Amino acid sequence: MTLHRIATDVGGTFTDLVCLTFDPVTGETLVKTAKADTTPPGFEQGVLDVLAKAGVQLDEVGFFAHGTTVVINALTERKGTKVGLITTQGFRDVLQIARGNRPDFFNMLYEKPPAFVPRHLRREIAGRLDYKGAERAPLDLSPLPGILDDFRAEGVGAVAICFLHAYANPAHEAATLAEVRRLWPDVPVVASHQITREWREYERTSTTVLSAYVQPVAARYLTRLRDGLAAKGMQAPIHVMQSNGGIDTLERAARIPITMVESGPASGVWAAAELGRLIGVPNVLALDIGGTTAKCSLIECGTVKVMTDYWIERSRTSAGYPIMVPVVDLVEIGNGGGSIARADAFGKLHVGPQSAGAVPGPAAYGRGGVVATTTDANLWLGRINPDYFCGGEIQADMASAGTALEALGAQLGLDTSGAARAIVRIANANMAAALKLVSVNRGHDPRDFTMVGFGGGGAMHAVALAQELGVKTVVIPAGAAVFSAWGMLMSDLRRDLFLTRLMDLSPPNAPTLTTLCAEAEAEATRAFAQDGIATAPTFLRMGRFRYQNQEHTIEVEIPGLLDIPALEAAFHAAYEREYTYRLNAPVEVVGLHLIAFTEVGKLVPKPRPLGPRDASAAIKGLRQVDYAEDGSHAATIYDGTRLLPGMAFHGPAIVEDPGTTVVIHPGNRAHLDTYGNLHIAVTA
Repeated sequence: MTLHRIATDVGGTFTDLVCLTFDPVTGETLVKTAKADTTPPGFEQGVLDVLAKAGVQLDEVGFFAHGTTVVINALTERKGTKVGLITTQGFRDVLQIARGNRPDFFNMLYEKPPAFVPRHLRREIAGRLDYKGAERAPLDLSPLPGILDDFRAEGVGAVAICFLHAYANPAHEAATLAEVRRLWPDVPVVASHQITREWREYERTSTTVLSAYVQPVAARYLTRLRDGLAAKGMQAPIHVMQSNGGIDTLERAARIPITMVESGPASGVWAAAELGRLIGVPNVLALDIGGTTAKCSLIECGTVKVMTDYWIERSRTSAGYPIMVPVVDLVEIGNGGGSIARADAFGKLHVGPQSAGAVPGPAAYGRGGVVATTTDANLWLGRINPDYFCGGEIQADMASAGTALEALGAQLGLDTSGAARAIVRIANANMAAALKLVSVNRGHDPRDFTMVGFGGGGAMHAVALAQELGVKTVVIPAGAAVFSAWGMLMSDLRRDLFLTRLMDLSPPNAPTLTTLCAEAEAEATRAFAQDGIATAPTFLRMGRFRYQNQEHTIEVEIPGLLDIPALEAAFHAAYEREYTYRLNAPVEVVGLHLIAFTEVGKLVPKPRPLGPRDASAAIKGLRQVDYAEDGSHAATIYDGTRLLPGMAFHGPAIVEDPGTTVVIHPGNRAHLDTYGNLHIAVTA
């Protein structure tokens, strides 16, 4: 019997699938990929559609991983449920006070973003802990029945619990959580200690509220997905991609859905890191361009950076909302294939962040779209083959694309081709700025990194962006269009546990730090066992350190054999690497970041023998292609499905794959490695 390992990734425009089929008789692993339209608001239908399109027998599935945008969509579109907040007496306004991080600093009329919970639904309970977790005043739950009665009358759909200093001692929260469940068994309820044990009251409260806000939406979606797959015969458990680059069980994802806030983008970055390890490239600039957004991340020495200082809706004019969960460090902008191009009142061109989505989609889809998008521009310039649009599944409506571009050009004083070139150049400028945010702005030279371009549009723009940044090599992975889904099949089952414990980093505190690590590992082991995960976790211990009385921390790995002087030296080195200097000052421990993970059976790609360099067998013909700033050239067109490891060629060229198009500029050299990845040597 063949066994399938499947990953599906729900994006803003398309739902992607990767299926690895292992044949125990031959020992071979076959790869199948597919794309289908994303189907909001019933996103699970898009998953079922792409499985049907790929012809997968679900009763033969042994592993299923899933990434989704349902959480971030519910937040940004305000489609969650009404939340009631229960907090410590005297602290109901923490959510309203927020932080003084007013980005629009000189705007005297600036208003903070409205809280997700209005004041009349923020209720207080007496009881108090100090910052070390010691009880100063006992918990009084007598008002709780009345509070819940009020919540019912107000139509509250979920309850959030966040008490002062619960990061140090969750006893009061746990007691309140149990009592809410007893008094109101049907309401979704979440407490802050279930999500994070980090300090910072506003951030913890915001995270808890946002998790409660999306919990019913996420639970309904995951239930519909599970039931839909089961109805088709699938018996394998479902794993859900988390924002930390790992997967987790569906049950836990439904309980704590906020950990899925950057589900799909995180898997793409993880996949880029895995690819870098596979081909011996430790420093990677990951570029994921889909139909709606472009995501960028920097991977140094093979390490994917995970952060908890994550904000949604943060901009030049809004402080946004903090979410204190581990998220892969990335920058996301509203520029993708479906990004709408428009001219403002001053005749200035903008591309994104609004997107045409899958329906109606770009004008060239022929589904009623009338505005020009990045995809329409790439089609008009000859980069995309109108006769092989979306792998030949759609016949490009070039008349509609031309009409949309002509209308935009009239506003800009440009002809149709000039408008298309302008769209591509503005889109590239937006993406280059995002890449600089994760590299140059953080002290990294892009020339020291290899760019990995993926997603439906990554291969189309990667070379131009590499030229802009001075990057010498671009790698387009095999299966680039569904690369994020591939990353889910390379991920571990992972959970991150944060514990706050303030102490000096000194030899007398070594036993306390050792005990903290042991307690965290025991807690993670219990959680794995309670969720039915048979394999015991492996641990990576990261300490959070700072110079005494500083505000923020730097993470340094804590080795198994604790050596305080060596740990202090490692902190000084890490601090200097980050900030270019070090201080002669005492070092403090702020807390522990424990990463608990276990493998779930990765299938590592096997190399294939390199063949002859001659790629002429894959040539489809010639086409005039406009490379914008590099001019118009007769480009050789290659069939990506016929390119084999070892083949080499040079630009100007276009590689047409069913899921994406690779644009290779004049003067570039390209070759395929032993895994089928395309390496492009970039000339400035």
